[in-house]
Amino acid sequence: MMLFERLTRQACRVPKLPSCDTYRHLWGWLNAIFNKVDHERIQAVGPDRAASEWLLRCGAHVRYQGLEKWQQDYNRLPTGPLGKYKIQAIDATDSCIMYTGFDYLDGLEHVEEIKFCKCVYLQDECLQRLSEIQNLQRSLLRLWIVSCGNITDRGVVALHKLSNLQYLSLSNLPGIQESEATAEILRKSLPSLVLELDLE
Repeated sequence: MMLFERLTRQACRVPKLPSCDTYRHLWGWLNAIFNKVDHERIQAVGPDRAASEWLLRCGAHVRYQGLEKWQQDYNRLPTGPLGKYKIQAIDATDSCIMYTGFDYLDGLEHVEEIKFCKCVYLQDECLQRLSEIQNLQRSLLRLWIVSCGNITDRGVVALHKLSNLQYLSLSNLPGIQESEATAEILRKSLPSLVLELDLE
């Protein structure tokens, strides 16, 4: 009996484990750090290398012009002369990219394809920012937005500025309330756009 009492007293002295909210705040803080833009780094290594580092740090993948393989490992980013590797495609599935990091996209001139799938921090402001980047207005051809719960009609409508966009897939976006009206705005602004909707 005395052993049981002693063990019970010791167990009561064990500090409480942090709550789920504490972990959530910790991850939110780390993700914000991962998305912080380093303008000196962009100047030092060029926009494509700096954007690659940001995207891979946040859990996304990139594919370079002329290469078939997706780059997934931050520690195995290719080296070479400044500007040798140009990002052609971005797969941000399950990544922690946030609005604050979108400045990394400014200098990219060859991005043709972006996939946003299950991006919990993606919000309307991200799509608005993406649509205002002049290089992407010219180069971006294909875009997927899937299972990103913070995206609403307002963010999707902003995509009408991507003048060369040929294909847009929108799926499982519960924040979109006016899908037909939003689709009509995009079709009028981008008549050659192939628009796939799966919003039910």
